[in-house]
Amino acid sequence: MGGVIDADGWLSDWTVGSPSANPWTRAYIARRGLLALTKEEAVYFTRAKDDTGKPLVEDCTYRVSGDAMPALWWSVTLYDATNYLPKNTDQALSYDLTKANDAGQAAHWSFIVAPERPSEGNWVSSRSAGSFDLTLRLYKPDAALIDNPESVLPPPSIERLSCRSQS
Repeated sequence: MGGVIDADGWLSDWTVGSPSANPWTRAYIARRGLLALTKEEAVYFTRAKDDTGKPLVEDCTYRVSGDAMPALWWSVTLYDATNYLPKNTDQALSYDLTKANDAGQAAHWSFIVAPERPSEGNWVSSRSAGSFDLTLRLYKPDAALIDNPESVLPPPSIERLSCRSQS
């Protein structure tokens, strides 16, 4: 299997980390300094829009939620429009299975994405991110996910809760 995978808006290029990657894909990976592990080691999905199809932006607050992932370990990390971590000092740019387990949420988990820490709950900071995307990494994914990702991945939901200004 190769090419673009679309699991309810979570996109992946199934050639990344595989021998079938074309020279342009390999150059992109090398230029960005990404570590392209094999599919048996890790798979990556990215989403830049909420559930209604609107772009993810710093001025809005979102709830990201999902169910148990078909992998040994997983994480969701926020990246700005230049594909880097936003420059802020919040130390809250990722949510993962460890945090879900600590919160007693391994089977069904959620966190808030917002520029400011909410009064309670799990949080990923979008401060200084502008337009951003979220990357879902699944480490040591189940074989069924590798074989049929669009059917096996339970895609996390990204619900827009509010915005500072109308967008």
